[in-house]
Amino acid sequence: MRQAPSRRWRPIATAAAAAILVAVVGALMTDLSPWYYALEKPAWQPPEWLFGPAWTLIFALCAVAGVRAWERASGRGEREWLLVVFSLNAFLNVFWSLLFFRLQRPDWALLEVGFLWVSILLLIWMIGRRSLATAMLLLPYLLWVSFAAVLNRAVVELNAPFG
Repeated sequence: MRQAPSRRWRPIATAAAAAILVAVVGALMTDLSPWYYALEKPAWQPPEWLFGPAWTLIFALCAVAGVRAWERASGRGEREWLLVVFSLNAFLNVFWSLLFFRLQRPDWALLEVGFLWVSILLLIWMIGRRSLATAMLLLPYLLWVSFAAVLNRAVVELNAPFG
């Protein structure tokens, strides 16, 4: 049985709006202040221009994965859990930026990034139970956050102590 067009577009519009909201709030938390530019960074840090396109792709893939997972969910309970875990992940994503850039605590952000990483693994596991192909849409996110964690650690090692 085919869904009515308005019902089919509702999850797509919701996922797109959520991805845009997380991206905007995260960008607002990312204050590239003189403090940030004064930090010593490893030579292998990617150029600044790469971060915007990388996060745009990641958020787009997250939105697609969210819609596909929603469509494949077995019922209301599973959909509610998807919303909880996606919301937790969104919070942790923005919270990392708050800790690192606004509070200028890369050391705290390094601790927090572990929770963000686990939340991505949880999403991959939850979604992968229904569709491995859909879960793999989150693999670039996991890889990027893994790389970001290593970069975060290097910044802490090069600049500690903080506070």
